[in-house]
Amino acid sequence: MQKSDYIIEVDHVSKQFDGKFALDDVTLSIKKGEFVTILGPSGCGKTTLLRCIAGFQVPTSGAIRINGEDITRIPPHERPVNTVFQKYALFPHLNVFDNVAFGLKLKKVAKGEIERRVKSALKMVGMTDYEYRNVDTLSGGQQQRIAIARAIINRPQVLLLDEPLAALDLKMRKDMQMELRDMHRELGITFVYVTHDQEEALTLSDTIVVMREGVIQQIGTPTDIYNEPVNPFVADFIGDSNILNGTMIHDRRVRFAGHDFDCVDEGFGDNMPVDVVLRPEDLYIFEPNDSAQMLATVRSCIFKGVHYEMIVITDEGYELVVQDYHGFDPEQRVGLLIRPEDIQVMRKERTENIFEGEMTDDTHVRFLQTEWECNSHEGIHAGDKVEVHVSFDDIVLEDDENDGIQTGDVHFILYKGDHYHLTIRTDDGDDLYVNTNDVWDDGDWVGINIPADKIVLQKISTHNA
Repeated sequence: MQKSDYIIEVDHVSKQFDGKFALDDVTLSIKKGEFVTILGPSGCGKTTLLRCIAGFQVPTSGAIRINGEDITRIPPHERPVNTVFQKYALFPHLNVFDNVAFGLKLKKVAKGEIERRVKSALKMVGMTDYEYRNVDTLSGGQQQRIAIARAIINRPQVLLLDEPLAALDLKMRKDMQMELRDMHRELGITFVYVTHDQEEALTLSDTIVVMREGVIQQIGTPTDIYNEPVNPFVADFIGDSNILNGTMIHDRRVRFAGHDFDCVDEGFGDNMPVDVVLRPEDLYIFEPNDSAQMLATVRSCIFKGVHYEMIVITDEGYELVVQDYHGFDPEQRVGLLIRPEDIQVMRKERTENIFEGEMTDDTHVRFLQTEWECNSHEGIHAGDKVEVHVSFDDIVLEDDENDGIQTGDVHFILYKGDHYHLTIRTDDGDDLYVNTNDVWDDGDWVGINIPADKIVLQKISTHNA
């Protein structure tokens, strides 16, 4: 694809606040006329990225180009973009007409041209005949339409929208989603939209950019993001998912939840640990018969308006979420079937905790900014640099932080069908990963212990190859 096909190019952009990365080496290219949604949880960096494109913040490093021109340090008013904010930012002392016309008046556009373009913009957002209403008398949805009209009247090449529907109620938000799609088609300009609402992103977008902690996790169409997530975070964040530990036996054959299944995935190697994603709507549920691949018992059944959502426990002890148009009562026995094309296999991001450490004596090693007791290892002595290996299953979390050698908070929780996989961020900012059957909440502060006999050390050679 030629460079000219891209209207926005974000090139290795990082942004730091007080030494912490809000954006960490972000690279993104956006095509002309595309509707791109930047999606992620609070604090992931999506609004910071939008503000860097808009010019309200300057990247710490990297470059931003629009139509091939470097605009990284060009002020906002000189960029061919307009921004619609969550708070609308309308002028309460001006009526609808004057709010929409404000930018044109600053540019000293002719009065007749202003009137023509204001009426055209109001028609575009469905607010004809509201020109002389006071903005304070408008509903939230109407005010949002006026904010959009004020943005598009300047004929920007790019419209940036920072969670513009977040303040609206559910019905109004869904109505405005459809109107935004229609506006995008009619205007033909590039929309860059920020939201934390997964359904909104799937509904509106040509392309979704999923972010976490300042890093892009995946870029793709809504269908690709939903059906082919690249890692457990994306699978868990976008829609409902069952995420299980598995083993890729060989091409097109995977084992999980105590059974072997045919799948369509290839290229993982033989007997490789993997993560398996099953969408709840892709599990077929029925009264037990010979076609069942697994047998289970229904724990709960809730009607969701369009479908029933059931929690089932398989005979092997795995908890799965199933969505179906037909509901089964709690305690009822059921069969489950999964088609090969509905099994999504992902490479594991990691299979154990690995840290760099240094021996302080023969039975103590320092890593995670802390000194830990360990068993002595032949050939490893005080002062040696070592690689520290700790299994996810061998880390002990304590309710009372004072009972731990190290402390941290629960940063991310992923349920894996028969256990929880936690990301614990220590008070020094390091991450470690824990498998547990205990129930923790996001943000819980915990004590961390690792038994000495569970710490495996490998000496790091100091000689060059």
